[in-house]
Amino acid sequence: MSPVRTVFLGTPDFAAHILDRLLASDQVQVAAVFTQPDRFGGRGKKRLEPPVKKLASQHGVPVFQPERLDGESVEELQRMGSDALTVAAYGQILPAEVLNVAHLGAINLHASLLPRYRGAAPIQWALLNGDRVTGVTTMRMEQGMDSGPILEQRALAIGVDDTAGTLHHELAQMGASLLLSTLTRLAAGNLVPVGQDPEQISYAPKLGKEVRRIDWNQSAPKIHNTIRALHPSPGAYCYLRKSADDALLRVRLFPGEPGEELARADPGEVLGLDSRERLGFACRDRAYWIPAAQPESGQPLAARDFYNGYLA
Repeated sequence: MSPVRTVFLGTPDFAAHILDRLLASDQVQVAAVFTQPDRFGGRGKKRLEPPVKKLASQHGVPVFQPERLDGESVEELQRMGSDALTVAAYGQILPAEVLNVAHLGAINLHASLLPRYRGAAPIQWALLNGDRVTGVTTMRMEQGMDSGPILEQRALAIGVDDTAGTLHHELAQMGASLLLSTLTRLAAGNLVPVGQDPEQISYAPKLGKEVRRIDWNQSAPKIHNTIRALHPSPGAYCYLRKSADDALLRVRLFPGEPGEELARADPGEVLGLDSRERLGFACRDRAYWIPAAQPESGQPLAARDFYNGYLA
């Protein structure tokens, strides 16, 4: 069977992992890439190219970066004559005219087991809610947000120490393999879409600022889920101060683990260092021990160094 000719639409690192696997496969021919425009950010407000653009350019794949997919984009896609559009974290809603450009349709890879966690942050919300299983889904896109019929799915167990970073990597690898399977099976005509169960729908909206601040009145497992869901970015934080006379210091905490039950401690109370040189905090029910912390505008520090430098 001839390679499936596709145009890839994606932007961040997650999408770049997917594109890398497609480019390495002899089952797929990537005709072009659509990604978001370059942005300015970071120190010095430098021009930042999307990871997908960088990768495509390295492989000599034509790159298009429209502010929005308009009539000109549709005409460009039609001229490419692709069998399918493949989409992963593109960051823009696809108009109906784009969805119908290719005869196999527009195929989206989503980092959840749909219909759970439709939306922008499925990896983070699975961790925030303490789920034990997540996965990836390919679906045929339609106008609704992540509402199209399911093509294939694969599940992945979530470990107690998994973070958004570790799941991001594992789901990207799993998703790339699934997307290749979906494209080849669609081209062969042996894949039947299945509608999503409306009773199982849940959503994963963008993470607001309120999610990032740690609430020590919650249980230690809940706090652990919050910290690992936001690691490595954007990070969960709390405010600390050495004494009542000192200014509050905003501190980002790194994932640790719940510890022993506490008989007498106020939520948020600093418990000092343990025998493993981890820094402890009192939660509603028990201790939570972290290996590292990062003061605002500073570098990450081992728990011992942070404690000695800011709290001792």
